[in-house]
Amino acid sequence: MSGIMRWGVLATGGIAAAFTADLQQMPDAEVVAVASRSEASAQAFADRFGIPRAYGDWASLAADEDVDVVYVATPHSAHRAAAGLCLAAGKAVLCEKAFTLDAAEAGELVDLATERGVFLMEGMWMYCHPLMRQLVELVADGTIGDIRSVSADFGLAGPFDAGHRLRDPALGGGALLDLGVYPVAFAQLLLGEPDRIEAHALLAPEGVDLNTGMLLGWESGASALLSCSIVADTPMTASVTGTKGRVEFPRGFFHPERFVLHRDGEQPREFAVPADPHPFRHEAAEVMRCLRAGEKQSPLVPLEGTLAVMRTLDAVRDRIGVRYPGEAGSITPG
Repeated sequence: MSGIMRWGVLATGGIAAAFTADLQQMPDAEVVAVASRSEASAQAFADRFGIPRAYGDWASLAADEDVDVVYVATPHSAHRAAAGLCLAAGKAVLCEKAFTLDAAEAGELVDLATERGVFLMEGMWMYCHPLMRQLVELVADGTIGDIRSVSADFGLAGPFDAGHRLRDPALGGGALLDLGVYPVAFAQLLLGEPDRIEAHALLAPEGVDLNTGMLLGWESGASALLSCSIVADTPMTASVTGTKGRVEFPRGFFHPERFVLHRDGEQPREFAVPADPHPFRHEAAEVMRCLRAGEKQSPLVPLEGTLAVMRTLDAVRDRIGVRYPGEAGSITPG
């Protein structure tokens, strides 16, 4: 693929709008179609962003021959169906995080992409951010030595009432999939899949997690203390400590503007980038780079890494007793 990359957007919510706005600032990208289960919603979105085609069903977008890649921005509960439909039609897919409801669904999408020979990537924008890529390089170079601990948190105060999607088990609600995925993905970016997982949570009457704490452990001796919440405004910071130093991210670690490197006997060193009004452009650029290079997955957001994060989220839910409708042993709200 060369020239302008033609995007289709599947869903019309807030994250779809933010991503579309960022795409429209990129000279090598064009949004040519949008789809929703509601024709009125799709048309309103198309009118808002000047998109030429609006579909009131997903299948029409998947069949659109002018679409090179589809961005799936539905709630988690629909990711398997929406992304699967597009992959089956031979479309490259960028699917929002959390990738799916569970690791089994994630594996099905990866298998389908492999079978059809098409590109698939999770929309983990944090992994594509220049400062996160710089952090990975520093750790790989041994700048902070062997990692011994990681900490990260992501919490919002809300309040989110019982009718909100974040409280709805059928939509994959709770703090973990929406917010906890970031601390978990941060830790696993640096340490890989953990060997031990412990967790504790406060659950809502609906059966989703409101506040969750996680302790992950690795055979190397490294550990990660992570938390997420939809009932508390947490610091939203992160740190990585090694045998030779540490790195600290201030509030908003998942879309950082800076981090500080501390090493014994040296002055703290700050790494920074200008404030970015279009943060989704990094992951969009990576998708387009991969497609032009003929790659079926991104080295920045590899599918095995996505599967590993989903396995950890599954294990955390197992520890805290959260099941979604249709899963084995699912919890009946009450």
